[in-house]
Amino acid sequence: VIDWHEVWSREYWREYLGPIGGRVGYAVQRRCVRVRHTAFCFSRLFQARLRDEGLREEATVLEGEYAGSLEAPQPREAEPLVVFAGRHIPEKRGPDAVAGIARARERGLDVNGIVFGDGPERETVLATITALGLQDVVEAPGFVASDVVDDALGRALCLLHPSSREGYGLVVVEASAHGTPAVVVSGPDNAAVELVEPGVNGVVAPSASADDLADALVAVADGGLALRERTCAWFGENAERLSLGRSLDVVAAAYADAAEHV
Repeated sequence: VIDWHEVWSREYWREYLGPIGGRVGYAVQRRCVRVRHTAFCFSRLFQARLRDEGLREEATVLEGEYAGSLEAPQPREAEPLVVFAGRHIPEKRGPDAVAGIARARERGLDVNGIVFGDGPERETVLATITALGLQDVVEAPGFVASDVVDDALGRALCLLHPSSREGYGLVVVEASAHGTPAVVVSGPDNAAVELVEPGVNGVVAPSASADDLADALVAVADGGLALRERTCAWFGENAERLSLGRSLDVVAAAYADAAEHV
């Protein structure tokens, strides 16, 4: 039994490890896919990629990783705050999030930002904040306690999650649990887009350019309380499906079924 949280394309392996290391990594992954096994994954994106890579039987999609309350939130007015929460690595695009906030402000959207997290790109994030003159507008406190992130998500206009690669996108569900819409970015390796219904619980930007992220932030602001009400309703309708408990039930049932056929 294998959990495939991500399945990388040949191109991404090369980008990540270079031409030689990437070729080896992709070959190992492909060999593992073709070994007979029961496969679980966490998105339709990677279910399809497993099929394309030669998986002999259909992978089961586990749609839930959320372990919080399943009660639908009550909509409330947001503060003019944009939240980024993630490790500071190239795939998460923290500097792009800062640039998107800056461009939205240039267009008249009076918002502040908090960039949570740490990692090898932290200095680039801080340098971008300084270069764009946002020192009094965008905070970057590093890693903080989970309740601090949770509080910010509950108050925020939106979650800004411009990641290029996600095996799931749990923070999108965590934001929706507060009635807070999410902005994600379309891309071949980003499964987080499966958790956003455009105009219902967020916006899918076509790219992580400053202009496209600013467009998405303005769209969320224009959506106002009505968008937050739809986000609350979306979470209420999907919370059980997206719960960790539901996924564990599916896995347990698969083990039980396998035991019966031994």
